[in-house]
Amino acid sequence: MNDVMEMLYLSGNDVLPGEPMARWTSLGIGGKVKALVLPHSDRSLLDAIQILREAGEKFRIMGMGTNLLVSDEGIDEFVINTSRITGVCINGDLIVADAGLPLKRLCHIVSSAGLSGLEELYGIPGSVGGAVFMNAGAYGKEVKDVLEWVELYDGGKLEKVDVKDLGLGYRKSGVGDRIILRAAFRLKKEDPEKVWAKMEEILQKRLSKQPVFERSAGSLFKRPRPDFYVGSTIEKLGLKGFRVGDIMISEKHAGFMVNKGNGSFKDAIRLIEKVKRTVKKAHGVELETEVIIWK
Repeated sequence: MNDVMEMLYLSGNDVLPGEPMARWTSLGIGGKVKALVLPHSDRSLLDAIQILREAGEKFRIMGMGTNLLVSDEGIDEFVINTSRITGVCINGDLIVADAGLPLKRLCHIVSSAGLSGLEELYGIPGSVGGAVFMNAGAYGKEVKDVLEWVELYDGGKLEKVDVKDLGLGYRKSGVGDRIILRAAFRLKKEDPEKVWAKMEEILQKRLSKQPVFERSAGSLFKRPRPDFYVGSTIEKLGLKGFRVGDIMISEKHAGFMVNKGNGSFKDAIRLIEKVKRTVKKAHGVELETEVIIWK
């Protein structure tokens, strides 16, 4: 394995052997991986993928870790983190952003350029790549509403895929095992002050309703159907504030799970299963986590 890590380093990546994932996830949970690999460019990213594949090493891709719950026992694999690949290019009303660029930073960039279309997504934690992969959305707007195309890598070739061919739906995409390198968004010209005012309004809504100052991984569950509101359902079932160890259903918004201290993976899984059982018993609905679980 040392030879693999040397090759990764020589190809321009930073390599952190035995890195705890708790340092790289918003929940602050997760054991050690074989190594965390941090590319600084497309070239070092693609080289890392080739090196790991040729060595027969398993690996996973992550962005900013804002919707990840990782086992405390760790992952016996390499993890490639794209958070240092953050380029962006503006050409008229078309914005092309690298996968590792924080979505919040992208919103700032386009607002300064007088471009509208991402305001409702302002404040969603995570990267551009993660937002595309999950078709992130809020306040009636989804990524697919402004997405034009995505550049993907399938391990053999680069491919520019039109939004209509990506299979984007509610918190899902057809990206599969392909790796998102960058995404293009088609926006509209607008007065920068109007764009910023809308973004401030959205951020105020988030502040009033969501536990923005606590360690969470965003919305815990997907909405099973348009008329089924998960947070209010959990609250009505008496689970707001429900706690397993240091993991708790947020007292501010019951659709969020927060880490109040030294919460563990097992505590989080026990809490998730308790909520799912309770909702299934009361409403006959099987909840699916929006948080991605690695174990």
